Amino acid sequence: MQPLANFTQNALRKIRFVLTDIDDTLTENGRLPAKSYQALENLQQAGLKVIPITGRPAGWCDHIARMWPVDGIVGENGALYFLYDSAKRKMKQRYWKDESERAFDRKRLEQLRKQILAKVEGCAVASDQAFRQADLAIDFCEDVPALSKSAVTQIVSIFEQAGALAKVSSIHVNGWFGDYDKLTMTRIMLAECFQLEMDSAQEQIVFCGDSPNDSPMFGFFENSVGVANVLDYTEDLEQQPCWITKNRTASGFVELAETILNAHSAS
Repeated sequence: MQPLANFTQNALRKIRFVLTDIDDTLTENGRLPAKSYQALENLQQAGLKVIPITGRPAGWCDHIARMWPVDGIVGENGALYFLYDSAKRKMKQRYWKDESERAFDRKRLEQLRKQILAKVEGCAVASDQAFRQADLAIDFCEDVPALSKSAVTQIVSIFEQAGALAKVSSIHVNGWFGDYDKLTMTRIMLAECFQLEMDSAQEQIVFCGDSPNDSPMFGFFENSVGVANVLDYTEDLEQQPCWITKNRTASGFVELAETILNAHSAS
């Protein structure tokens, strides 16, 4: 990981798409501060496309796509993307699986919910679970006292033993049935909505994140950036970001946004 300050001005000026995680990347102590929202708006007003890539649920994604200064959103760790056309007042919703498949998966996830809660003391179903379409989110530190690393590992193990994928964010373990992640749905969204082929457009894209479930994005994008708190997960990251900010969480994202905007304004 190199300091963000080493990111060249020439490379920064080529960026057209800013992809970003939400929790502990845009947020700070569980809240979205005004500085993050302003940074998103500044990027969009400068002509860049801004797309959150998050583990948060479909219900939140509908709100974010409509209300935030963003150009779309990938949610539930790649289960879906939403894009709101404000001119036509129409929401485009794209899911990895159809409704019947998601309904079947929810029955299997319900069994896993019971199993995890019974075996891992102190965990809880995430408070946003009611708004999810495709996964089960187990809270290990958002609204419950922080669990040990071994407890988080046990949650992951229960998911995986049942044939589910499991990814650890800064607050939840998300589990689902399906061969997808943040990267796979991001690829689909950029192709379908922006006619952009990720492999040949690396220099146009930057991704910013903070935790293990961002590893696929860190590993793929040449311009991947970790906010400084990503160092808390160094041992758990399968892939590390190329660059790292000086500041943690929301302040780190603002640092990145300002770095990009300063380069663009100087061009």
